[in-house]
Amino acid sequence: MTDRRPQPRAAVFRRAALSLALIAGVGAVHAAEPAPAADPARCHAGAYRLDDGRVVDIGAVATPGTLRWRLMDGRTGKLTQRDGAWTSTRGWTDRPDGVAVSFGDCAQGRIRYDGHAGRKLRFDIRETRFQGNGVELRGRLVLPEGRDKVPLVVLVHGSENYSGVDLYHLQNLFPANGVGVFVYDKRGTGGSTGKYNQNFYQLSDDAAAALREAKRLAGARAGRTGFQGGSQGGWVAPLAASKEPQAEFVVVGFGLADGVLAEDRDQVAMDLRAAGFGDADTLAKAREVSDVTGLIASSDGQRGWDELAALRAKYGEQPWWKALKGEYTGLVINKTRAEVLAELAKQDVDVSWDYDPMPVLRGLRAPQLWIVGGSDLEAPSDETQKRLVGLAGEGRPITTAVFPAADHGMLEFDVDAKGERQHTRVADGYFRMQLDWIKRGALDHAPYGSAQVLAQPK
Repeated sequence: MTDRRPQPRAAVFRRAALSLALIAGVGAVHAAEPAPAADPARCHAGAYRLDDGRVVDIGAVATPGTLRWRLMDGRTGKLTQRDGAWTSTRGWTDRPDGVAVSFGDCAQGRIRYDGHAGRKLRFDIRETRFQGNGVELRGRLVLPEGRDKVPLVVLVHGSENYSGVDLYHLQNLFPANGVGVFVYDKRGTGGSTGKYNQNFYQLSDDAAAALREAKRLAGARAGRTGFQGGSQGGWVAPLAASKEPQAEFVVVGFGLADGVLAEDRDQVAMDLRAAGFGDADTLAKAREVSDVTGLIASSDGQRGWDELAALRAKYGEQPWWKALKGEYTGLVINKTRAEVLAELAKQDVDVSWDYDPMPVLRGLRAPQLWIVGGSDLEAPSDETQKRLVGLAGEGRPITTAVFPAADHGMLEFDVDAKGERQHTRVADGYFRMQLDWIKRGALDHAPYGSAQVLAQPK
């Protein structure tokens, strides 16, 4: 939901150690602090209606003097100001895209985007503070202007530790397309009190409280109301819906229908296949290793070391051992115990390692839409797809769609000469699919780009 380039896994480990945080947004784990409120570029943030009828969203990002534009079809670019002029680069790359963007005076709310004039849309906005689970949270309700009822969606956080109120772009893009949004700062971030954590049980309590506050503020204008969560929000949003009977739907993007440890486990298998070690015997042996590194991670380094030493003695000389990567497995096996413990000691985010999402997904009566990326490196989706299709087959109200070429964040990409992914845009159809389903509970305007619908309720 914000603007950060996906980070190499080694950098993720150094910064987030073994927290397995899945960001709701555009890539891997982020630890950005928000731009100062005095950043003059922020006055341009908002949704603009162009003279050809299109909407372009201008979003604030964490770097001062920088903005991001987005179109409904997923095209996007980073705007950087130099000497009073704005330069646009394609997606999250540094390559110029030739898109010309300029703004008028902030009070005028005018834009010129790629040869088209536009004016900033006005919304009905209410700021609020409300009680979560033992914390006071800052929130904002954003509704399209008017008096009519509108669908209302509460944006549930991923693992980010910055202000959603300041930086989430969907608070402009969705209202510009007829859907109200309630956005809030998760505990310990932005204007909310408490300590930042990744405790899904507490975070889901906060999200449920956010939905109640959204309904209260919207009053008679609140239509169909539910949650939207990306990445780690895929664990939190359904859990919140199971606690809040007013929740009428859940939308999940690039989340997992498996436990927290599955992220590393599935990444290990993916990396081995990419390195040419995809036979069943090797993958089974690697699973032994990832189970033990998961034990080390989930016990804060208190358990698993003897088991790891035994596996290293058993498999350490085999050629696939050096190809072990994953979210953290490769780093744990290549660092000393003291180094890993030192990293773990820096982390105190109370990850819900024990959380099993399947009982919640199986028991949830509110309809769910899950959208996953078929090329997701951070949250490999094969097992999630199987589980969700299976739940739909059991008669659960779950619709599942996959964008085959999309990475985490539903981002499409090029591959550079070094083999690194360069994220270029959001998958075409991702925004439209969510809006249609939030408004009507149906995917009735297909096709949605390259999306494949895997299962729908019978």
